Amino acid sequence: MAYTVILHVAGEASIAGEIEEIPKPTDNIIIVSNPRMKDGKDLHYIDSNVTRVIWPLVKISFIEIMESTEEEKVIGFVRE
Repeated sequence: MAYTVILHVAGEASIAGEIEEIPKPTDNIIIVSNPRMKDGKDLHYIDSNVTRVIWPLVKISFIEIMESTEEEKVIGFVRE
């Protein structure tokens, strides 16, 4: 299951992307698929053909894990 995350890189703007698994305390890197700015724009320092990037966790201040749409269940009632 992929997680949509927002990475807060020290000294940089926040980066959105997807990861396959949440980093463990023993991990040194994080592999992010489809890296982009939070607003969906391309990152100016990454080539447009790149689909995955490896960041060292030392550069990451913190990681936000977004709620996936699969987990979201909306139950609505309609009256006629």
